[in-house]
Amino acid sequence: MKKHLSTIALLLLVVLLLIPQTGTPIKVFINRLIAFSPSEIAATKREQISNYHWQLLNLEGETINFQQSQGKVTLVNVWATWCPPCIAELPSMQNLYDVYGDRVDFYFVSLESPKTLQNFIQKKGYRLPVYMPQGSLPAALKTTLFPTTYLISKTGAIVIDKTGAADWDSEKSKAIIENLLAE
Repeated sequence: MKKHLSTIALLLLVVLLLIPQTGTPIKVFINRLIAFSPSEIAATKREQISNYHWQLLNLEGETINFQQSQGKVTLVNVWATWCPPCIAELPSMQNLYDVYGDRVDFYFVSLESPKTLQNFIQKKGYRLPVYMPQGSLPAALKTTLFPTTYLISKTGAIVIDKTGAADWDSEKSKAIIENLLAE
């Protein structure tokens, strides 16, 4: 029996990961463990946003134009409610929003229905500005991976392009934002 204990434990873990009620919390926990501060892109390798014309719909049904963020420090997070790495990083995003929400434009963009997003946000107690794109994302912000987060300078340079869960509430992230705000 002792000989098979590790095999049984491994099989039990696999089963727990496959069941959504237990698998998602386990995956979220693991993603939080491995989430580190995102890194800045070297100034010479930064992509520039050339087109700010992008229509979004907020959870109240109002149309917002991304153009209102031109000339401002902006964070765009593309995420989904079913994505464990997205769920893992949202608490640090909420903390970052609490600190910088009045000085940085935040966009939490999802392709899901308003009802799904509202239920998730309310259940988790988040106060994040959530949007649904009305048309395709600007070319510089296109992604097929969740979560993907872009931190954009006042001049439109993408300073951070991070795919996967990250610790956005870190001192390193805050220092990068402070530097961008001071420019």
